[in-house]
Amino acid sequence: MAKIYLCNDVRKENEFDSLKTQKESSLPELPKSLKITGRIFDELSMKKLTIIFAFVLAFCSIVSGQSCLENAKVTEPTFSAETRKIYETKLDEAKRDFEKSANNADAVIWLGRRTAYLGNYKEAIEIFTNGIEKFPSEARIYRHRGHRFITIRCFDDAVKDFEKAAKLVRGKADEIEPDGLPNARNIPTSTLQSNIFYHLGLAYYLKGNFKRALKAYREAEKVSKNADMLVATKHWLYMTLRRLGKTKEADKSIADIKDNLDIIENDDYYKLIKLYQGKLKIEDLLKEIGGKADTLSNASLGYGLGNWFLYNGEKEKAAKIFRQIMAGNQWSSFGYVAAEAELKRATPIR
Repeated sequence: MAKIYLCNDVRKENEFDSLKTQKESSLPELPKSLKITGRIFDELSMKKLTIIFAFVLAFCSIVSGQSCLENAKVTEPTFSAETRKIYETKLDEAKRDFEKSANNADAVIWLGRRTAYLGNYKEAIEIFTNGIEKFPSEARIYRHRGHRFITIRCFDDAVKDFEKAAKLVRGKADEIEPDGLPNARNIPTSTLQSNIFYHLGLAYYLKGNFKRALKAYREAEKVSKNADMLVATKHWLYMTLRRLGKTKEADKSIADIKDNLDIIENDDYYKLIKLYQGKLKIEDLLKEIGGKADTLSNASLGYGLGNWFLYNGEKEKAAKIFRQIMAGNQWSSFGYVAAEAELKRATPIR
C-alpha cells in the first residue's frame, strides 16, 4: 500500500520513485484501509495504483494550466488615441462578423485576434478555447491561442498548443497567414506553418529548453520562404545555437544571409544577424536603442544585444540591457518576454 498525494499535496518525483513492490515482511504492519486525501482506498494492487497515479497526473496538469491562465498578471498595452480607435473599429467589425457566422472558423479567429490586439489577452484565449471546442482540428486556432499563452507567460500551455498545431498541419500544404496589423506594404510575410514552428521554438526557448527550441527552429527554417520570415527564424536559431554552445554551427546557420535582402518589417533582426556576421559593430547598435526601450524595435534589438553579451561572457552588461527593456512599455513583445525570462531563471543574471 502507498499514499497518493493529489495536486496540492504533490511531493517531489523522487518520493514517488520509492513506490516499489516490497515483501510484506519488510513493511510495518498497517491497517487494512488508509485514508488518502479525503478518500479510503482498500489495499490497491500496483496495477490499480498505476492507473490512479496516471489519472492524478493528468488531472493536476489540467489544474496547473487553469491556474496559469487564471493567475497570470496582464499589463495593458499603451496606444495613441488614433491607434486605439482603429483597433476598436476593427474589433467591432469582427464582432459583427462573428454574430453573423459564429460557426465559421475564420470569424472565431479574427474575433480572438482583434480582442488580443487591444490587450484583452485572457478574453482572447477564452474565445480561441471556445473555437477549439467547435473546430478541434483547426490548427490556426491552436496557433493563435498558443501565441497569447506566450503573451501571458503560460509557456507550457503554449508548447502544448503549438505541438498540437504542428501535428494537425503535418503533411499538408502551407498557407499564407493574413496580417492583423499590416506592414507598410500590406504584404503578409509569414505562413501558418512558419508561425507554428517559429512560436513553438520561442515557447521552448523561453522555458530554457534550448534543445527543443533548436528542433522547432530547424522546422521553421524549412518553411521560412521570404526574406522577413527567414531573418526572424535565423536570428532565433542563431541565438539558440549559441546558448547551446554550438558557436560554429551558429555561424554556419547565418552564413547564407546576404547583404541586399528586401526586408519589409524585420529590419532589427536583420541588423542583429549582420552583427553576428561581424558586419556591424555592437557600439553602433547600442547607440540606436539609447537608454530606453519604449518601442517594439528597441525591445527586439535590445534583447538581441543583451543576449550577445550574455553568451560572450559579459553577464553584467547583459543584465543591464535586460533590465532596461523591462523598464520600458513593451510588455507583450517577445524581446521583453525574453528579457524577463532571463532575469527569472533558476540561476538569475545579476
